[in-house]
Amino acid sequence: MKLKVAVLFGGKSTEHEISIISAIQAIGHINKEKYDVVPVYITKNNDFYVGESIDKIEEYTHINQLLAKSTQVVWVKENDKVNLVRYPMKKFGNNVMTQVDVAFPIVHGTNVEDGTLQGFLATLGLPVVGCDVLSSAVGMNKYVMKTVLKDNGIPVLDCKCYTWKDYEDVDTLVSKIEGTFKYPVIIKPLNLGSSIGIKKASDRASLLEALDLGFEFSKKILVEPAISKLKEINCSVLGDYESAEASECEEPINSDEILSFEDKYIGGAKGSAKGAKTGGSKGMASLKRKIPADISDEMRDKIRTMAVDAFIALGCSGVSRIDFMIDMETNNVYFNEINTIPGSLSFYLWEPLGMKYEHLLDNMIQLALKADRENHKVVYSFETNVLEGVKLGGGSKGSKG
Repeated sequence: MKLKVAVLFGGKSTEHEISIISAIQAIGHINKEKYDVVPVYITKNNDFYVGESIDKIEEYTHINQLLAKSTQVVWVKENDKVNLVRYPMKKFGNNVMTQVDVAFPIVHGTNVEDGTLQGFLATLGLPVVGCDVLSSAVGMNKYVMKTVLKDNGIPVLDCKCYTWKDYEDVDTLVSKIEGTFKYPVIIKPLNLGSSIGIKKASDRASLLEALDLGFEFSKKILVEPAISKLKEINCSVLGDYESAEASECEEPINSDEILSFEDKYIGGAKGSAKGAKTGGSKGMASLKRKIPADISDEMRDKIRTMAVDAFIALGCSGVSRIDFMIDMETNNVYFNEINTIPGSLSFYLWEPLGMKYEHLLDNMIQLALKADRENHKVVYSFETNVLEGVKLGGGSKGSKG
């Protein structure tokens, strides 16, 4: 009997639309002889919908019409089964739309990729494809991520974290930044991806603009020195804590000093819908890239090894993409950030190594099933008589006494 895999996408995120493209690409390549796929769309209000048109990219130009002919559902656990149940329920008839065996989140950004959705699915007891709650949260929080990597010997740029509270006195904040870093600096929201809210500052005027932009998208921002002669290299990793392997390296070609949201997704957007259906080898939209990257064999080996080491240090599972920076003046390599659920699941980085998209997806699902089997071996609760005879009254001490 085939496993029912619920592919979840969308959600309350600035990367909502990119998630739709990534997920529908993947749905078209999951092995239908092995898995029954249940597309589950999450609205920007975090409502869940299923329906015959949910996996059709052209339907998302008219969201209201799509939702009108789809069915809102809620997740209900009954004994050891997890069902998607019609909401609101009908008084008569069967309200169960389908059972779910495995959850496959293909979501990007805050509120969905950061462990929030993973935690919800974990409470249902479902096997979840990809990173768990902790690694998802750490991977999204750029400051926490850097502290973990530093402790594991992975080179990262120095940084400082500032909050809305600091931003209330912007003059003092600017003085702190100028007293810590030399221009130019990079300002980036603490917990966003797809280059949203990131800006380079070369003087005080542009720093103020960058702070305004960063704090528009996040309550916390990160400040770090900018590399003047920068080469960006990306590498994907597949595996878990026991074993992981690196993909081919790519070199994205950007139209500005920083690879922007437009570079990644908007340029050539006419091809995006087609790419979502066919999963063409260019990946997300038509981002210009060199595959393999224009780097030496020695540098390629170094980056691929560093990618695997970082993936394991962060406790990741499934497929992630890690973005590196090479300082061309010093030839030093720095870990920049990790995408725990990368756009297009980075399938285009595995094709040069002979791994088809279908096999990549199958490996990810099997890793989730492996993790679920391991979780069942761990004792999370046990019978106890601690509540017998307990009486709570005014002035009584807490249970830990």
